[in-house]
Amino acid sequence: QVQLVESGGGLVQAGGSLRLSCAASGRSFRSIVMGWFRQAPGKEREFVAAISGSGSGKTYARSAKDRFTISRDNAKNTVYLQMNNLKPEDTAVYYCAADWTQKSLSLSSDEEERYDYWGRGTQVTVSS
Repeated sequence: QVQLVESGGGLVQAGGSLRLSCAASGRSFRSIVMGWFRQAPGKEREFVAAISGSGSGKTYARSAKDRFTISRDNAKNTVYLQMNNLKPEDTAVYYCAADWTQKSLSLSSDEEERYDYWGRGTQVTVSS
């Protein structure tokens, strides 16, 4: 059984930083695309960032570009999302997801439907 467990969320002031982690277990995830999504209250879940199986390919939502960095440590089966210069509009539940069918990023790596497994999420709250 595949499990994705997010951690690292919390309350931070605007301008601050957080690093989210997503630990995978139950199956080797070294060669697959991993993504981060978020859902703010009253809004649909949206794409944040994705990373290829090797870690060499990365893609970001416009809102995350230049402030967030996705990375992975395949030896630890862990994906990270470093978030800097956080804004109140970044407040959301952040979800980690795994696309077991893809090793490389594709044009649809920002689509929820591509992802097969999801974590339960971690809350990020940014105060103004």
